Amino acid sequence: MDRADVQAWLDRYVDAWKSYDRGSIEALFAEDVEYRYHPYDDPVRGRDALVAAWLGEGSQDVASTRDEPGTFDASYAPVAVDGDVAVATGTSTYLKHPGGPVDSVYDNCFVIRFDSDGRCRGFTEWFAKRPGH
Repeated sequence: MDRADVQAWLDRYVDAWKSYDRGSIEALFAEDVEYRYHPYDDPVRGRDALVAAWLGEGSQDVASTRDEPGTFDASYAPVAVDGDVAVATGTSTYLKHPGGPVDSVYDNCFVIRFDSDGRCRGFTEWFAKRPGH
């Protein structure tokens, strides 16, 4: 993986989040992915479980709730790439309602491990709500 590969993956990650398209989410991750929403979480193991969590399906404690379309955006970029491991930072911005004022902004850091096909097999997220947002 190089910076361009990681940036392309991050762009697809944001697009998948915005679309909640099952196929787009599945394409990002290896079958045996381990995904942590927080560094201290037990990982969500396996692509099927992760896709279900992203879509707010299933019973796992980490299942997401779907964000309303038009109320969020994100921008991430790699800051370090070493072989199959990348570190990326960026922001996630949430609006009070579609087209409305900013409700909150989060600063994010991801550590991502990729397989030989460029799919994520390990993901850990750190995030902090920006003061004043």
